Amino acid sequence: MKTYQVAAVIHSTPENIFQQLDDFSKTGMHMSQNSMMMMGSKLKLEQLSKEATGLGAKYRWSGKLLGMCIDFSEVVTKWQPPFLKELETFGEAKIIIMSWYCMRFGLIQNEKGTIASLSISFLPPKQFSYKIFSFLFAKIYCYWCLRNMLNSCKKLLENGYSYKIENGIL
Repeated sequence: MKTYQVAAVIHSTPENIFQQLDDFSKTGMHMSQNSMMMMGSKLKLEQLSKEATGLGAKYRWSGKLLGMCIDFSEVVTKWQPPFLKELETFGEAKIIIMSWYCMRFGLIQNEKGTIASLSISFLPPKQFSYKIFSFLFAKIYCYWCLRNMLNSCKKLLENGYSYKIENGIL
């Protein structure tokens, strides 16, 4: 299993940061818009559970990337507002660079603000041909994804404006 992590100090309260990071439509925004990292593709986000957030909340991402089907579902496995959230894929995940993942964010308040830490742990794909994609692109993609989530939250809360991602850049 591989794990990648990013962290930053955000000048806001854990409650405000948690609210932003807990919103899938905001944290996954980078995957639902055309970008260079998504090779011009975008994924569709669908809420599967009755509740949009909280323990047991479920979502599904689907679409195509380079003509290959992407289809995976996530469930929130830990939800401890305003300090911790963890979600992981369930069922058969059709993701080119991984077969399963667990994403986590943790918040710690200190005198300078709140330290926000985001991480993703994953298993490589089972198909041999996808293992090559994983070896070449998983690290780049994971850091891109984590940084987009963290930077979007930081910009929104510290600067108080909406953000738009274009070509994978905030």
